[in-house]
Amino acid sequence: MAKRTSPLVPFQHKTFRSLWSAALVSNLGTLVEGVAAAWLMTSIASSHGMVALVQASTTLPYMIFSLAAGALADNFDRRRIMLMAQLLMVCISASLALLTYAGEITPWTLLGLTFLIGCGWALHDPSWQASMGDILPREDLPSAVALNGMSYNLMRSIGPAIGGIIVATAGAAFAFLFNVFCYVALIAALLRWRTVPARRALPREAFGSAIAAGFRYVLLSPNLLKLMCRSFIFGLTAVVILALLPLVVREQVKGTAVTYGVMLGFFGLGAICGALLIGRAREILSNEWVVRGAFLTLAVSCFFLSWSEHVWLSCLLVMPAGAAWIQSFSLFNVTVQLSAPRWVVGRALSLYQTAAYGGMAAGSWLWGELADLQGVSGALLVASLVLVFGGLLGVILRLPDLETLKLDPTNAFCEPTLQLDLRPRSGPIMIMVDYRIRQKDVPEFLNVMASWRKARLRDGARQWALLRDLEKPELWTECYHVPTWVEYVRHNKRQTQDDAEIVARLEALHCGECPPKVHHKIERQTVSVHDDMPLRPHLDRT
Repeated sequence: MAKRTSPLVPFQHKTFRSLWSAALVSNLGTLVEGVAAAWLMTSIASSHGMVALVQASTTLPYMIFSLAAGALADNFDRRRIMLMAQLLMVCISASLALLTYAGEITPWTLLGLTFLIGCGWALHDPSWQASMGDILPREDLPSAVALNGMSYNLMRSIGPAIGGIIVATAGAAFAFLFNVFCYVALIAALLRWRTVPARRALPREAFGSAIAAGFRYVLLSPNLLKLMCRSFIFGLTAVVILALLPLVVREQVKGTAVTYGVMLGFFGLGAICGALLIGRAREILSNEWVVRGAFLTLAVSCFFLSWSEHVWLSCLLVMPAGAAWIQSFSLFNVTVQLSAPRWVVGRALSLYQTAAYGGMAAGSWLWGELADLQGVSGALLVASLVLVFGGLLGVILRLPDLETLKLDPTNAFCEPTLQLDLRPRSGPIMIMVDYRIRQKDVPEFLNVMASWRKARLRDGARQWALLRDLEKPELWTECYHVPTWVEYVRHNKRQTQDDAEIVARLEALHCGECPPKVHHKIERQTVSVHDDMPLRPHLDRT
């Protein structure tokens, strides 16, 4: 359970306030475009699956490109990345408006262009989310994430209705054009935001290495792995309402585009309430119980929505679903940001988005196909049962307690003075650390070293091993490799305060007169007769 803070605290920061306000306008355009695309598909395609694929086409790019976008967010100027993404989406949305106005739009063209718009958001979002930690202090992040979600859902409470009115009165092409102009607000805010370029002591990671480092960190972080699984399952199941809502409107309540917009508005209104209440919910309940409650709330909403044939009853049923939606995804997002250090937070967020949006993309297709086979009502009934199962999975994949994590860097590493004239790319490098451990302390030493192994590997170590001397059993040697000297320096600069506590425990168990001895070695091929790494000039004694 978290300490209670005002959900509006982030608004005290001018930059956040400016970007949030601009995002509000951009979200309005996005929602108007979403309504237009979904409703347009119902008129140009007869398959339920094609209608549901509109939702999938905007979420699938997150699964495909999000990790690459996260690597970019961790290595380049996040503001510029967001600007590029926004300009890309302006061009695509303008093309969508022109093709629709000309009557040249087809179901697959519509899906292709909405997919490209999704690519723009997949590029934008990791930088946007990671920027919150640059703008705000750590303790304000939960409120900021909730407010970002509320921004989207505040517009969802009115945007779809506006979109429905625009589509009904002026046509889908005008709705797409409306979105083009809404991008301008966020572009202007990003241009006004003056960031201070981070001073880099080390060269940027290679793109492929950065992606691999993100994967490695998440795979070796049990907390993040559990969260990825839960977010995928939640996205897979919870998306059923959004994916099938156009069909609920058309087939069950016999509504129009305006009706669809109004129902999405009620979903957004519920999400606003959920965002405002999330602080109170986290004060009373653990994150895990909030997420379990969200699964069960969505299950109940789906169950009763499957039977409803009345517009206003259906509107009331989607409100709690909206609240559950925003509370779960806000908690997932906050958990990722507080479970990953700053050097990898963009990639961790992108992998979370890959899991969540991948689940939504798969779910949109799955529930659309099921609706074709069993009808909309049958698909919603099945979804309600699956959502109950998703809530019960919390017994196995419980969300972590974040109150004790200390992931700020220690900034304590000093690069050692070397005798050889190494270059940053020289390598491979082998590191050996000698410990002297009393026999009675061996069990505790091995337990601490198991945690240290994970930390080493997460931060970039390879081929980690722990050796014990056969002739001097009190002598233990930790050894690992890194590809180059610069990667060794990077590896050590990633050390967090939690890591420093592990080091302190190891040093307390060390019984030698001096601190544990660290050996830095470089691997050489024995077949070479040429010494391409001489002593430094002032050390050359020949």
